Amino acid sequence: MTSDFAQTVPNRPAPARVTVGAYLATRLVQLGAPHLFGLPGDFNLSLLDEMLAVEGTEWVGATNELNAAYAADGYARIRRGIGAVVTTFGVGELSAINGVAGSFAEDVPVVQITGMPQTSAQTAGALLHHTLADGDFEHFVRAYDQVTAASVVVRTATAPADIDRILLTALNESKPVYIGVPADVAVATVSAANLREPLAPFGSNDRQLERFAAALRGAVFSAQSVSLLVGPRVHRRQLEPVIRCIADAPGVYVATQSGSKAILDESHPASIGTYIGAHTRVEAARRAIDDAPLLVLAGTIMSDLLTGFFTHRFDPEQAVELAMTWARVGEATFFGVQLEDSLRVLNKVLQDARLDHLPPIDVARDAADGCVDESGAGPTGDAIGAVAPEDSGNAELTHASFWPQIQGFLTPNTTVIAEAGTAFFGAVDLTLPDNCDLLGQPVWSSIGFTLPATLGACIAAPEKRAVLLIGDGSAQLTVQELASILHRGLTPVIVVLNNAGYTIERAIQSPNAVYQDVTPWNWTALPAAFGAADRAVTATATTAAELADALALAARTPDKLVLIEAVLPQLDSPRLLKILGEGLAEANAPATAAAALA
Repeated sequence: MTSDFAQTVPNRPAPARVTVGAYLATRLVQLGAPHLFGLPGDFNLSLLDEMLAVEGTEWVGATNELNAAYAADGYARIRRGIGAVVTTFGVGELSAINGVAGSFAEDVPVVQITGMPQTSAQTAGALLHHTLADGDFEHFVRAYDQVTAASVVVRTATAPADIDRILLTALNESKPVYIGVPADVAVATVSAANLREPLAPFGSNDRQLERFAAALRGAVFSAQSVSLLVGPRVHRRQLEPVIRCIADAPGVYVATQSGSKAILDESHPASIGTYIGAHTRVEAARRAIDDAPLLVLAGTIMSDLLTGFFTHRFDPEQAVELAMTWARVGEATFFGVQLEDSLRVLNKVLQDARLDHLPPIDVARDAADGCVDESGAGPTGDAIGAVAPEDSGNAELTHASFWPQIQGFLTPNTTVIAEAGTAFFGAVDLTLPDNCDLLGQPVWSSIGFTLPATLGACIAAPEKRAVLLIGDGSAQLTVQELASILHRGLTPVIVVLNNAGYTIERAIQSPNAVYQDVTPWNWTALPAAFGAADRAVTATATTAAELADALALAARTPDKLVLIEAVLPQLDSPRLLKILGEGLAEANAPATAAAALA
């Protein structure tokens, strides 16, 4: 992580002693995470009072703890740093644990802070509310041990060291951590001496970095060209500038996994788009990865959805691999080499190698599946919001007409947020304009994640307008956070893909089963129901022409939240979902009797 990540606290003389709560909040402010997402509860009230007394700290109340965890995750991803969620003991922290588990799966450094009962009550095994009434106060710490990189219940005597150690773990491993703070400890005073210097992540082992550099130089200088596959862990480490430098070197192609789409502007000549194994949209781009003379995997995750259900043809063992804290070239693994340093070395070696220039691969062409040409307009080159002739008038809105219009609507400097399932797999096939992010959750894939994550993303990057694409079933899980978004005056565009149920599950199995349906809602009435009708505009689109009108409304209304209900056929889906639905169906199919006996 770069040194720019740390921030200084407000310019005033530092006190000699501070409360534990103030110490923790000051560290978060220094790390660029002044926003606290969460809910109050009797066991965290003293902690919250101490934390919010620190200048620069801001409370972001959520409607439930799961949503708060999702919001902190989205904030951390877009902020390229830490996010913090504060809950009360037991009932609050358990509500948040699914969100924190997703952060662990997707390498997001969220700090789960739990306000706990008094130390004396814990020591006595008191049968308090919010406990399991068995005198054991460590049940939930043990639960969090399974989904965090480290956990601690803070004691006054060691609080500064404990807090610093845990936060450094989050920084270095890019994983969530757990901090439990008893109510009496929150208000106890400790030395503020450590706060004079911001925390800085560990660097690489110099000897190991030297050995890695020598091995990498040998591999690159003996190759005709290099292909780089970039995974989401590069995004977590804020290393986009290094990727751009690498892409500028001759003889390099750069592809991304879907979880890191647009980490390099897709207009860059070296960009070959998103790699999804056999389902990569352009065959030449797939070959550039699968048949690369030298393949470098940078921060990749070789999971099912990110590899097109393991349809990649390359052998990861034959590639150069750059992980968070180690690197491998051939059979030699170099431990203690941080990803930021290994990518910096790769850039230097490539610049020195001066490989032959490679011809650009056109990955922005219209593939006749709702994708668009390089201009960023619709398939026919139309302007934003225009409708292709075959979709004009009263033609039913389908995915074939929906996604080209979304493509044409997107502008540079947009945060595109796509919910797991229909929305995400449609968004992966888009060609994003420059300086855009795609925020999704393809590894954990917990439906409902993106609506609260939009709250976090909007707070993290207020200069970028967010465009959320979410299905009706997913939105029903976490829609309460729409109220928080509205009442904070945030202005995303939210497109609800209303297909009357769980389309991704229908694509896998039993499409007409009763459990695939969701109750119908009046989506456009929600801003009024949440008491913020004046802060939003809404529209329903059942045809391509109506969607064009709704997107035009969104484009000319940047000062309000825009909610568009896009009504789509129940069994219709974008290209990738159709393909991956078949893969999921096969992966989840019960084994035949013969296979079971084999």
